[in-house]
Amino acid sequence: MYVKNTKEILEKANEGYYGVGAFNINNLEFLQSIIDAAVEKNSPVIIETSEGAMSYAGDGDFRKGAKVLADMVKSFAESAPVPVALHLDHGHDIEHVVAAIQAGYSSVMIDASAKPYKENMELTSEVVKIAHAAGISVEAELGRLVGIEDNVSVSERDATLIDPDEAKDFVEHTGIDFLAPAIGTSHGAFKFKGEAKLDFERLKKVKELTKLPLVLHGASTVLPRYVELANEYGADIQGAKGVPYDVLKEAVKYGINKVNTDTDLRVAFIAELRKVLHDNKAQIDPRKLFKPAMQAIKEVVMERMEVLGSVGKA
Repeated sequence: MYVKNTKEILEKANEGYYGVGAFNINNLEFLQSIIDAAVEKNSPVIIETSEGAMSYAGDGDFRKGAKVLADMVKSFAESAPVPVALHLDHGHDIEHVVAAIQAGYSSVMIDASAKPYKENMELTSEVVKIAHAAGISVEAELGRLVGIEDNVSVSERDATLIDPDEAKDFVEHTGIDFLAPAIGTSHGAFKFKGEAKLDFERLKKVKELTKLPLVLHGASTVLPRYVELANEYGADIQGAKGVPYDVLKEAVKYGINKVNTDTDLRVAFIAELRKVLHDNKAQIDPRKLFKPAMQAIKEVVMERMEVLGSVGKA
């Protein structure tokens, strides 16, 4: 049940007030685990790849890698009884975006958020024209994902987070299909020094003014049980902290419809892999070593689908 356009999945989520998980992959093991979770939970799912994943899959050639990843996702999606989409996460230039479109991705993100507002708008508008001509939907980002701490001044906070009025103007001028607003998250396993703080008032205003499906980046929860397991078996990720489930539920309540997840999958996979390598020192079959790690990914994905409210929405 391959969904050609991610927009179909997110518009339904927008109308139904729930979130859809968007999960990053680099290889077959991650993809298979995510699809298995979606089928078991009867949930729509979005598979994402970064520019780095494209290069990795293509042995340094991102165009080849985009085709490899797209073909792999399509082969799984065609036999899956749930909607599956394929999205380019954080495309920073036209070349990667075009490679994803030509490979058959369902949607692309053009991330020009580090550029001045007008340059971001111009580049995004150019991508929208190219992608829409191919029937592909587009995500863009406003603001910077750096995390918000208690000691940040109001002026620093406002300079970092999305401006709702700019968001309205940006959407109207570019024609994007969904928007990633910076509301206080950050990428990686160390998102907050203290409690997770997201600007829900700002989020509600952006939703009210744009009415688009909105995207939460830097949204991994960094589950303590997997952090502890990884550290127990030799990892060094002390102090890792993400976005708690209750905060994710609030974000969905106020307008988030696509929730990106990468770090959670990595931590769970590595934690279980470290354990199984320790416990099975004579095992040389990578398939048997990977199975527990893949199951961990599947469990993480299923949990997030419950939290986001997408279970049974296929």
